Amino acid sequence: MTEKSIFAFIPQRPPISMVDEILYCDKQKTITRFEITSNNIFVVQGKFLACGLIENIAQSAAARIGYLNQNQPVKLGVIGGVKNFEMIQTPSSGDVLTTEIYLQTEIENAIVVSAIVKCEETIIAQAEMKVFTLNNAL
Repeated sequence: MTEKSIFAFIPQRPPISMVDEILYCDKQKTITRFEITSNNIFVVQGKFLACGLIENIAQSAAARIGYLNQNQPVKLGVIGGVKNFEMIQTPSSGDVLTTEIYLQTEIENAIVVSAIVKCEETIIAQAEMKVFTLNNAL
């Protein structure tokens, strides 16, 4: 994958960006990387909150959409639902997350994905998520 700023693919900007780079992307699978910094808005007492993991999953799904539609403006999106979220282990500032997104369904402006979040090679969270893109772009 050629090096390109993650902001070419997602609408979020600091301090709410929760993806640093896309490691791999095709129509069925996307892998992103994110390093948790101590000043992250979802870090409390050195621990990364569950809401930060959910946002990381959503932004990984958004990165997939943006990457596959590079010739179009980045679209805004919303989380349509989170199902079966499980936080197995709480990551800390300094940890590097690798998030794997697997496409389950795609219909028009909606996708359903399953996600696995790893810290090193250990699965620390998983979920299913619906993400809707809006017609307006940045």
